[in-house]
Amino acid sequence: MGGHHHGREGDRRGLTIALAITAGIMLLEFVGGLLTDSLALLSDSGHMLSDTSALALSLAALWFASRPASAKRTYGFHRFEILAALFNGVALFVIAGFIVYEAIRRMASPPEVSGGPMMAIAAVGLIANLASAWALTRQGDVENNVNMRSAYLHVLGDALGSVGAIAAGILMMAFGWYIADPIISIVVSVLILRSAWLVIAQTVHVLMEGTPAGIDHAEVRSALLTLDGVRDVHDLHIWTITSGLDSFSCHILVEEGVQCQDVLQRAISLIEDRFGISHSTIQVESGAIRHKEIPV
Repeated sequence: MGGHHHGREGDRRGLTIALAITAGIMLLEFVGGLLTDSLALLSDSGHMLSDTSALALSLAALWFASRPASAKRTYGFHRFEILAALFNGVALFVIAGFIVYEAIRRMASPPEVSGGPMMAIAAVGLIANLASAWALTRQGDVENNVNMRSAYLHVLGDALGSVGAIAAGILMMAFGWYIADPIISIVVSVLILRSAWLVIAQTVHVLMEGTPAGIDHAEVRSALLTLDGVRDVHDLHIWTITSGLDSFSCHILVEEGVQCQDVLQRAISLIEDRFGISHSTIQVESGAIRHKEIPV
């Protein structure tokens, strides 16, 4: 658990840096979008508003997760990280959907957009987004922590929005193609929708107590059955409490005369060494034990 908390400190630093950068640039792009009448720029600032909230929520989730467990909440507040990630994913989905709607409405009669100022402001936004993304990847764990990943996707979505705004500005200044503004907004929003859907799917899987990615339920059971003295394995469950913290439980039926504690130790070691799950709850039973099976 020591490494787990050390990683959270890095997550906290990365989120704090990214939050400070994103909040400042959000205001710049919003004002710039109003002055230039650019939907691409306003959509980018809208993503940044979402990012600012998402980063703040992710930071709050880390604080809640660090609170100790209690008799009422035996797992503490670790699941708050998953809820924050789910909220961030849904927010991304809603904002991107609204931008697609507005872009389609504008395609019928694209307004003139000041391409030069729009590109300049978008370039500043892009630099800020890349700096925020760098802070999150450098300090935090965006690969394995779904809360950090959702925050990172918000920032990455803004970086794509800034790139889109710059591309639209080039097309409008070079060819007068003002329709490029809503078209590029749609393309960027579709990319963001895909990322948002992946985050939502992952968080719902965790909340539904799904088996962690990369772990095969049948393979775990087969591995336990290879242990000497083990007759059967049942009531086997593998789930995720929060990112980086998986749990495992099962009942093991052993042969008569077998040293139960020896089987238990070998089972615990197998689960940790082969499948990377350090938190196991294993009940070792003899043939005389009778209990009802859990109906799932």
